[in-house]
Amino acid sequence: MKRVRIHAGNVGLVFKNGDYARVITQGNHWLGFNESVITYSLTTVFNAPKALEILLEDQALANMLHVVNVEDNQMVLVYTNNNFKQVLTAGQYTFWNTLVDYKFVTVDLSKIEITENISKSLYTNMQLRQYIRSFEVAAYEKAIMIVDDKFDKILDHGTYHFWRNNQTIKIAKADLRQLQLEVSGQELLTKDKAAVRINFYAQYKVIDIETALMQNKDYEKQLYTSLQLALRAYVGAYTLDELLEQKDQIAKAVLEDVKAQASKLGVNVLHAGMRDVILPGDMKDIMNQVLIAQKKAQANVITRREETASTRSLLNTAKLMEDNSMLFKLKEMEYVEKIADKIGEITVAGNGNVIEQLKDIFSVNK
Repeated sequence: MKRVRIHAGNVGLVFKNGDYARVITQGNHWLGFNESVITYSLTTVFNAPKALEILLEDQALANMLHVVNVEDNQMVLVYTNNNFKQVLTAGQYTFWNTLVDYKFVTVDLSKIEITENISKSLYTNMQLRQYIRSFEVAAYEKAIMIVDDKFDKILDHGTYHFWRNNQTIKIAKADLRQLQLEVSGQELLTKDKAAVRINFYAQYKVIDIETALMQNKDYEKQLYTSLQLALRAYVGAYTLDELLEQKDQIAKAVLEDVKAQASKLGVNVLHAGMRDVILPGDMKDIMNQVLIAQKKAQANVITRREETASTRSLLNTAKLMEDNSMLFKLKEMEYVEKIADKIGEITVAGNGNVIEQLKDIFSVNK
């Protein structure tokens, strides 16, 4: 016989000739011949020294243990005193239930949705994050979720977390803001075979994300091609002069033509415009010469118009002077006054009839 003491927070398993006999708790105990004891801490995981099924036949021991069985498509989150402790993968585990308050949350890994009552703060925990995959959709985006290459649902902005398993998850995003598409440097021929380079733009928004991403591949490239073809068709139907004069109307026509195609892409085209019409160097010189000639012709027309108006005014004045001798004398005096302004000194010489001559000049013959 020998006596053993089990201290507080511990428990002992007694074996006789290698076979499990009983469980002993805190206090002093006597052991018989061929009996031995293995002491365990109640705060640690219980690792059975023998087959667990044999030990659990003792109801007293079974009442002191949590037995957790984790299947292949499961994992279990272990909490001690309401604090996350560890993750259990497939297997069988036992914990003492007398001293520490354990909580076990079973996770079904055959699904991807996280439906278990788990705090989001644990998603970044080092032990747990290897079992979670995360996706972020920005505030100005929407996304479609594809599970095992099948459309699942549309995701609004936010951060999403899913269990990591053998199912594949793909997230395709689309920007919902107003976007601008540039169709730059397009080398086109007008109706009169003039080569021009055009810079065109369109502003658009994605309105149906499922149509844009699931039913169309590279919807932006398809929209670009639609704009390019519509622009080419309309520019080819106008002469160079008509193109330069009606570029705003052409842009509106292109916009209306493309809208129908864009709706099939899940896109709404809001506005379109022709930014630049660039001519080749030689064509530019010719256009400048034509412009200079037009301006010169306009200047000549204006000059002739003014000369005609001036001549007509002189003719009208002459007719009035012819009919009115007083007006003629006033005109003479006006010119004499202008001449006098430029004369500093007058010397009078003659045969004594100067006064008479001046009187003749400034008198009105009746």
